[in-house]
Amino acid sequence: MSDRHNHTTATPLNVYIQGQGFPILGLHGHPGTGRSLSVFTNHLSKRYQTFTPDLRGYGKSRYNGNFEMNDHLTDLEALLDRFKIEKCLVLGWSLGGILAMELALRLPKRVTGLILVGTAAKPRGSHPPITWQDNLYTGVAGLLNYIKPGWQWNIETFSKRSLFRYLIQQHTSTSYNYIASVAVPAYLQTSGAATRALYSAIESGYNRVPDLPQIQCPSLVLAGEQDRHITVDSSLETAQHLQNSQWQCYPNTAHLFPWEVPQLVLNDIDHWLEEHQQVIGSQ
Repeated sequence: MSDRHNHTTATPLNVYIQGQGFPILGLHGHPGTGRSLSVFTNHLSKRYQTFTPDLRGYGKSRYNGNFEMNDHLTDLEALLDRFKIEKCLVLGWSLGGILAMELALRLPKRVTGLILVGTAAKPRGSHPPITWQDNLYTGVAGLLNYIKPGWQWNIETFSKRSLFRYLIQQHTSTSYNYIASVAVPAYLQTSGAATRALYSAIESGYNRVPDLPQIQCPSLVLAGEQDRHITVDSSLETAQHLQNSQWQCYPNTAHLFPWEVPQLVLNDIDHWLEEHQQVIGSQ
């Protein structure tokens, strides 16, 4: 990848900034926006400064025309320069985790650590074929949940029979509140170009596992045991190939596990940060 002279082609990203202190860059998944990471940033911004951009083609970072996955990295490097962020910790969920690893490979001196959530350097899914009934129930469940978040009747009648059954295992009002307030608006704001960029990367057999040993910074790798979108095995493979990683898997959760067991996840992140003071600029 070529470096700084690419900046002319960078897209200025819409970014949400919270708190003060050492910078943490948060990267959302697909479909998603910077707001999708509120479960992390509302907590972390009490002690750190969190930057969560809408990636190119997502949320308010509108972009006309097609682009490639590498373009996200150009945008993110320009973002770090714009806010004069010399060093930062990067937290990435799903697609965001893939970009976090790419950023650590591209800018090793600037990325102090990685928190990788439901992601893998060679992502594999175990998603069963999707039926028309799945799509119908998901639409109904999503709409009803948007109107009345966490409504138990909707959860029992539609959600548990919809595609939500592959995204979450614990059908709690907490997880459905996040889906209503964050996931549905993000889905509606995701561009076709963003979807195409992601799928063309996956279809080309995306695999960064052989390059992971180059990443020297500490990493925390978190996974949901029943994740069908990016399997727990592919996340574990990533953790095993990173030089300095800690692995945590949450039973009875799926791809949206930070919304299912937020307190467990945040406690584990806090604990890891205490043990790895170097990632937040302290010795």
